[in-house]
Amino acid sequence: MYELPEFNIKKKESKPFKGWFLIIVFLLGLLGGASASYIFYLKLKQEIINAGVPIIHSERVVEIEKEYIPQTTQEQKIIDVVKENSPSVVSVVAYKDMPVYEQSYSQDFFFIIPRLEQKGTERQQVGAGTGFIVSEDGLILTNKHVVSDVDAEYVVVMTDNKEYNAKVLARDPVQDLAIMKIEGGNNLKPLRLGNVDDIQIGQTVIAIGNALGRFQNTVSVGVVSGLGRTIVATGTDSTTERLEDIIQTDTAINRGNSGGPLINLKGEVVGINTAISTEGQGIGFAISIDKAKRSIEQVKTIGKISYPYMGLRYVILDKEVSKARSADVDYGALVVGDNDSAVIKDSPAEEAGIKEGDIILEMNGEKVTKDNSLARIISKYNPFEKVNLKVLRDGQEIYLNIVLGEWKE
Repeated sequence: MYELPEFNIKKKESKPFKGWFLIIVFLLGLLGGASASYIFYLKLKQEIINAGVPIIHSERVVEIEKEYIPQTTQEQKIIDVVKENSPSVVSVVAYKDMPVYEQSYSQDFFFIIPRLEQKGTERQQVGAGTGFIVSEDGLILTNKHVVSDVDAEYVVVMTDNKEYNAKVLARDPVQDLAIMKIEGGNNLKPLRLGNVDDIQIGQTVIAIGNALGRFQNTVSVGVVSGLGRTIVATGTDSTTERLEDIIQTDTAINRGNSGGPLINLKGEVVGINTAISTEGQGIGFAISIDKAKRSIEQVKTIGKISYPYMGLRYVILDKEVSKARSADVDYGALVVGDNDSAVIKDSPAEEAGIKEGDIILEMNGEKVTKDNSLARIISKYNPFEKVNLKVLRDGQEIYLNIVLGEWKE
């Protein structure tokens, strides 16, 4: 039989365990990883909350409330402009003592006849519009048609619902503008007034106003749709008014917005909302702020709104009108009265020697055209200023000096 060989195995002497360092490093790694994972979890959770994503707990959705974060720079500008300017936009409310009627009955033989009897008067709201502060001492700019009732009392309502009695200082005889004054107003914040020359078609504008006379400081946003428009506006009392050189916008303007500001993204007022088209959608109109600046300054200095006056009737020439009238030029203002006197008696125009049939080509070097009417040029001057006219008379150009008068209603 075969026998297995013998193996001599030497036993090693036991030595102390030296692997504790590796175990400690391993445990520290686990602890660090857990800490990093927890920190990552908290950070991820906070980002989810900031993003407004609902968090689900046991099949129950919990909405996380947070401050709104604007999505674009333009959106942020609109928000900033509204926050900055809304406190300076006011509601203008008209009140009047109106008769109160009660129904009574009288008997005439076999018939009972109903009738209305007046039982005194009651103070009632008869109108509402918008205005905005243009001076620290409480001057308010609004539309003339908002404060057209001379027998009404007017109250200005601020955004914090404080009410102030207000007095109409002046109604513009030419533009749909009026200046009011808050009684007791002091240290108020006026809106900044811009420049119409900086307006461009397509730029963003904001309207703020008392929409429908009920929704105070309603905000709407749109663009400038057109410039230099001329329209004939009709009021609720069927009166009409010709408005020239005004701004067209698609910004939503409703009844009650009249007199409110049209503001650019720099926070500057560029127009005063005044009219809307009932035939189309998104067609509104605003008076240029440049026209209002003149009225505001006049009220501050002389206490009224005054316009220059020449005292003549005319038609603006263009190619079609010139051909129909057999005129020698296709621009300028043809002095003609048709059925009325072309030159009003004792007027500045008569004193300057202007005659029917004259064509006024320029005023102080500014050309008279269809887009730059004589009325528009005259409105740049003040009463009693002296101006020079370039006139075409019988085919010859002559120059006349005229001292403007003061226009009166």
